[in-house]
Amino acid sequence: MTEASTGARAGAPSALQHTGGIARSTLILMAIACGLSVAGNYFAQPLVEAIRTDLGLGPTLAGLVVTAAQAGYALGLVFLVPLGDLLERRRLAVILTALTALLLAFTAASSNGMMLLVGTALTGLCSVAAQIVVPYAATLAAPEAKGKAVGTVMSGLLLGILLSRTAAGLLAEAGTWRTVYWINAVLMAIMALALWRALPSLRTPTSLSYAALLRSVATLLRTEPVLRIRCYLGFFSFAAFGVLWTAIGFLLATAPYNWTEAAIGLFGLVGAAGALMAISAGRLADRGHVHWVTGAGALLLALSWIPMAAGTTSLIALLIGVIVLDLAVQAVHISNQNVVYAIRPEARNRLNSAYMTSYFLGGAIGSAVTSSVRVTYGWGGVCAVGALVSVLAFLVWAADRVRARHGGLPAA
Repeated sequence: MTEASTGARAGAPSALQHTGGIARSTLILMAIACGLSVAGNYFAQPLVEAIRTDLGLGPTLAGLVVTAAQAGYALGLVFLVPLGDLLERRRLAVILTALTALLLAFTAASSNGMMLLVGTALTGLCSVAAQIVVPYAATLAAPEAKGKAVGTVMSGLLLGILLSRTAAGLLAEAGTWRTVYWINAVLMAIMALALWRALPSLRTPTSLSYAALLRSVATLLRTEPVLRIRCYLGFFSFAAFGVLWTAIGFLLATAPYNWTEAAIGLFGLVGAAGALMAISAGRLADRGHVHWVTGAGALLLALSWIPMAAGTTSLIALLIGVIVLDLAVQAVHISNQNVVYAIRPEARNRLNSAYMTSYFLGGAIGSAVTSSVRVTYGWGGVCAVGALVSVLAFLVWAADRVRARHGGLPAA
C-alpha cells in the first residue's frame, strides 16, 4: 500500500516543489495555523473574571469555561483526528479551521453562560485541526527532513499555547474580552482560505469505516509497543508541564513577587524558548539521534525542578528552571512524534490520536493534582510532584534502553 496519494491543484504545487519536499513558506503557514488554532483554548484563562463580570456568571460556571475548552479538545483528539486517515486531509483541515473561526465568532457574541460554554466547547472540538496539520507536514516532507518539518510546525503550536494568555490579556485591555475572540475568528477565517490555496491534496487509501477506524486506534495501542512507550513518555512529560504552568501564576502573585496579572501574563514569553528547541530537536532526529534527544530531554526535565525549588526566593533560579523545563518538554515531544509517525505511515493520524490523547491526559491530570497540592503543601509540594513525574519519564526511557540492549529489541 502506498503511503499516500497526493495531487496538486492550482495554487498548491509549490508545496511540493522544494528540495525538502515542502516549501518553507507552506511549512510556516502550517505552523501559524496550528498556533492560532490551539490559542483559542487558552484565551479564557486570564479572562475568566472579566467574562464572569460581563455576563453575570457565578464563580463555578465561569470556571467551567476553561474546562469546556479542554473537554472539547479531548473529544476532538479521540473522534476527529483519526479522520485524517479516512478523508482527504486538506479538505478536513480547512473545514475544521473554518468551523473554528465560526465558533470563535459565536463565542464572542455570547449573551449568556450557556451560549458561552457551548461555543467554547465546540471551538475546542474543532481546534484539533492542528493535530491534522502536524502529521500532514510529516507526510509531505522528504524522508530526511521529516523531523525538521514536524519541529517547525510544532514550534508554531507551542507558541500559540504559550503566547495566547499574553495576547488575550493585552487585547482585552485594549478592548474587551470579546475583542480577543473576534480577532482570532477573523485570523482563523484567513487561515482557512490560505490553507485551501497552499496545501496539496492528500489522502491515505483505506477501506476502513469510521467505526473500524476508531477501533483501530485501540488496536494500535495494543499491538505497537513502541507507541505505548512513547505514550508513557508523552504523558509524564506533559504532566510536568501542566504542574508548572498551573501553579506558577499563584507563586508570582504572592510575596516576594506580588506581580500584577499583566506581568504574570508576560511571564509566558519565557516559555517561548521551547519553540526554538522544537526545530533543533527535529533536526537531531533527522540525523539519527532521536533516542538520545529523548533521553537528554527527560533528564533535563527532572533536573529543571532543582533551580525551580529555589523559585520562592530567587527569580533567576525560577527563570532558569522554567526555560530548561520548556526546552526539555519540547525535546521529548518532538522526538516522540518523529518515532510515532514512523511506526505506520499509512496510520499517522490514528497514531497521533492515540499519542496526543495520552499527552493531553498527562497535562490535565498534572494540572488537577497540582491544584490540590499547591493549597496544602505550597510551592515545595508543587516542585515535588513535578520532579516525581519528570523522573518517571526518565525511568521509562532508561528502562526501554535497557530492554532494547539486553533483549535484542529495537528501542522505542
